[in-house]
Amino acid sequence: MDAELNALAKNDTWTIVDLPPDKTPIGCKWVYKIKYRSNGEIERHKARLVAKGFTQQEGIVFFDTFSPVVKLTSIRVLLSIAAAKGWILEQLDVDNAFLHDDLSEEVYMKIPPGLHTSKTN
Repeated sequence: MDAELNALAKNDTWTIVDLPPDKTPIGCKWVYKIKYRSNGEIERHKARLVAKGFTQQEGIVFFDTFSPVVKLTSIRVLLSIAAAKGWILEQLDVDNAFLHDDLSEEVYMKIPPGLHTSKTN
């Protein structure tokens, strides 16, 4: 959890402010996962902070969503080309990925569990 909170802080993900009286914050929760090595041994424990976005209503709170994903077909094509051309493939594990975009809406989220701050909202 500390690693996730440090990454969020390093990327200036949020600013802690007092909640305006006319705003309702969305909640958040921790999602935990155990990552295993190919031999079944535990490699590491991961924690991700996720917003409880299901409390928001499309067209009222937000108007657009976007999630970059790759299709399995694209991966197969890439692997086929690499095999045909004799390319060397390497794997990269990204600890944290952030989409950088400017929000036109104000979004207020409750303070994540485990984040120690002088603010109480």
